[in-house]
Amino acid sequence: MNETSRPPVRAERRSPAYWRVTFDNPPFNLYDPEVEASLAQIVKHLEADPEVKVVVFDSALDDFFMAHLDLGRIPEFGEGMPIWFDLMDRLGRARFITVASIRGRARGIGNEFLLALDIRFASRENTILGQLEIGSGIIPGCGGMQRLCRLAGKARALEVIASGEDYDADTAELYGWINRAVPDAELDAFVDRFAQRIASFDAAALIAIKETLNAENPPPSAEGLAATYARFIGLLTSDSVQGRLQLLANAPAELILDAELNMGERIGPQ
Repeated sequence: MNETSRPPVRAERRSPAYWRVTFDNPPFNLYDPEVEASLAQIVKHLEADPEVKVVVFDSALDDFFMAHLDLGRIPEFGEGMPIWFDLMDRLGRARFITVASIRGRARGIGNEFLLALDIRFASRENTILGQLEIGSGIIPGCGGMQRLCRLAGKARALEVIASGEDYDADTAELYGWINRAVPDAELDAFVDRFAQRIASFDAAALIAIKETLNAENPPPSAEGLAATYARFIGLLTSDSVQGRLQLLANAPAELILDAELNMGERIGPQ
């Protein structure tokens, strides 16, 4: 469980049409079973509310939007992580528009979550994105490869995933990974204005826009995602990968913090 009594994900109704969903699972905003359960409840509530037009996802932690998957608790998610894949599919097909307001680090499943949303805005000075899996001998298993390839193209997706490096907001904007890099001091007001603008428009038109674009740009197939996740699990359960993860789990707290803050540097040659 997270360190405080606060829910690890919470929702705030800014207006009948505009909601904010905030990840708050210190210290690193790991994606763990409690986050998943809380997120699932919120998505179910949003789907049942016919007035919702736009939902912004953000983080309560300045340094971490969502660090990565809690690999030590994989069995608790269920074989094939069925809730995760169902949630990402439902958010992609939801009648409301989903927007990421990114501040801090989003690596691994954190980046994969952002890629599953409709629109992404990021703090220019305080955003780090990446797929860190290669450093442990595994691959992105939750849709990141497919979705990043569609946004940035095969060559850039291969660069990001095979290098395991960290990428700043300006580079991510250049690659088409995010919509726009915004000065940090302006990010909250920028995203709020954008969401309020969408919320002011006719719901039927917004739904038609999203459905049309989804039809022209369909999401990754369930079969392809399942096959990728199976490859991910096959690598994850190997002795060499488990040995690396055990070393990290037993590291002193200060080394774990350093690794989480500087993962792109730490997983490569020193």
